[in-house]
Amino acid sequence: MLSFEFNTTRKLIVEQGASARLHEVVSQFSAKRIFLITDPGISDLGLHETSVSGLADHGASVEVFGGVVADPPETVVLEAIERARQMRAELVIGFGGGSSMDVAKLVACFAHPHCRQPLQEAYGIGNIQADRLPLVQVPTTAGTGSEVTPISIVTTGETTKSGIVSPVLLPDVAVLDAGLTVGLPRHVTAATGIDAMVHAIEAYTSKVRKNPMSDLLAKEALRLLFGHIDRVLQDGNDIDARQGMLLGSCLAGQAFANAPVAAVHALAYPLGGHYHVPHGLSNALVLPAVLRFNAVAAAEHYAELAPILTREPWSPSVADDCERFIVGIEALLNGSGLPLRLRDVGVHETALGALAADAMQQQRLLVNNPRDVTEQDALEIYRAVY
Repeated sequence: MLSFEFNTTRKLIVEQGASARLHEVVSQFSAKRIFLITDPGISDLGLHETSVSGLADHGASVEVFGGVVADPPETVVLEAIERARQMRAELVIGFGGGSSMDVAKLVACFAHPHCRQPLQEAYGIGNIQADRLPLVQVPTTAGTGSEVTPISIVTTGETTKSGIVSPVLLPDVAVLDAGLTVGLPRHVTAATGIDAMVHAIEAYTSKVRKNPMSDLLAKEALRLLFGHIDRVLQDGNDIDARQGMLLGSCLAGQAFANAPVAAVHALAYPLGGHYHVPHGLSNALVLPAVLRFNAVAAAEHYAELAPILTREPWSPSVADDCERFIVGIEALLNGSGLPLRLRDVGVHETALGALAADAMQQQRLLVNNPRDVTEQDALEIYRAVY
């Protein structure tokens, strides 16, 4: 019997409209000072206002930190931690996309009254020494799965991202309310949905910690995401399809939290660092070339996923089914309306070598890839999608 560990968020609430009753969700923690973290887009739209009003009406003091930006720099994280310390927060809510939820995880740890550890000592795997405040996550995109992962990504330099990975970061509660995703623009819906599919695919093919639980979750996540994304892209108000995608994103997050992602993410990070390409779009850009690169080592796994995309039974040929899977992903990308080439997002051909060198710094991710990736391999992948 395969030995493995599986960890995830303690409680999931999957319900349209559930964000309006956050006061009920947090009542178990008896917290009166609540620090809610979001971004300017959410603040401008007022998506969090009903939740905040409900908390206030039930006796909570709520401070909203709306300063999270995409690929949050360390300065933003430290500012949020300091603000939460000043209000003596008793509970933290992440309300938004992956960046807001990632910041919320770190605030919950480093604003804890007993925490004396500097943030800078936490980068890497298993380095958080403190406990954390109660943490509730409310995703507003169907993409990152951050509401169920023990990972926070922080921009630590002009072009570099670093991860903090610890089971301490796993939230207490995730609230999946598809109504919060209805207003997403089509291109954001496409990019975040494909990001979630990448999580499922890379978890299913991960060389490290792949296990029966992560496999089940990855398959169901891919079925939900692929089965609903076309409906959502055609009608952004299709709330049932939105709920399907949000649950799919969450299940993909549970899968890759336990069977980590790999080369797609490793090659996507430099695009965000150097060119500020949104994370989901970065993944989409390099995905087809990485799939074809990995097919030498992962053909059987890709073949096992093919029926989810093609809705046809397996053929007698693993190679044929592997190709059907990759072609299915390419067709999805072609119909998504997203840019498909690096040149389309402002990447210069002369920069490909530097991107490849930067990708090699993501060994935390590359060790999970089913096929070893050299710097030359990374360069050829970038060239293939340039």
